[in-house]
Formats: sequence, structure tokens, C-alpha cells
Amino acid sequence: MEVHRILGPGLLEALYHEALAIEFGERKIPFVHEPRLVVHYKDHRLRRYYVPDFLAFDAVVVEIKAQATLTKTDEAQLVNSLRISGKHVGLLINFGERSLTWKRFVYNLIDDPESAKSV
Repeated sequence: MEVHRILGPGLLEALYHEALAIEFGERKIPFVHEPRLVVHYKDHRLRRYYVPDFLAFDAVVVEIKAQATLTKTDEAQLVNSLRISGKHVGLLINFGERSLTWKRFVYNLIDDPESAKSV
């Protein structure tokens, strides 16, 4: 990915956010940076929002990390983003390693609301 090639690993996550937003814009990829997703509890709308890093093409939730390795907690964060957003596809991208690493997740809300798998 262009952002990792130019900036390299080991910077603050916020810098990768900003660079990726520029890259999405230059490539004419429709996106929202840090969309505010409404969360419901029973019949109540919570006052706080859930905020993933990006929503691209109004369909793909993108979570950015800049750490030594991805963890199960990072994966759970993406699964929660998919569940709350109602979207089915997510990307977990880690700029912290020497080579860019990423995982694609597909979430099936209809068959099994607890299921998500890395593909």
C-alpha cells in the first residue's frame, strides 16, 4: 500500500489515518473518516457513538493499527464495528510491522449474528 511504502512502519496511528484519507481522496475512493455510528441498547439510543476509523464505499469498515502485531482484541474491535454498523466486510490494517499486514473479515448478520471470520 502506498501509505506504508512512503511513510514506513513505526509512526503514530494518527499519521497513518491522515495519510490514508489523502490516499483515498486521490484515488477517488468514497469514504468517511471516523463515522459516528449510533448504538442502541434495548429500545434506547445511547448518547455515545461507536467510531470506527473509516467507512469506504459505504460498505467496508476499515480499522487502522500501528503496533508490533495484531491481536485478538484488534480483531474483536473490527467485529464490533461490523456488528454495530450493519456492514458485512471489514479490513484490519497494521502499519506497525516492517511489511504491511492486513486481515479481511466477512460478517454474516443473518445466519449467525456472532460469526465473523478472517478470510
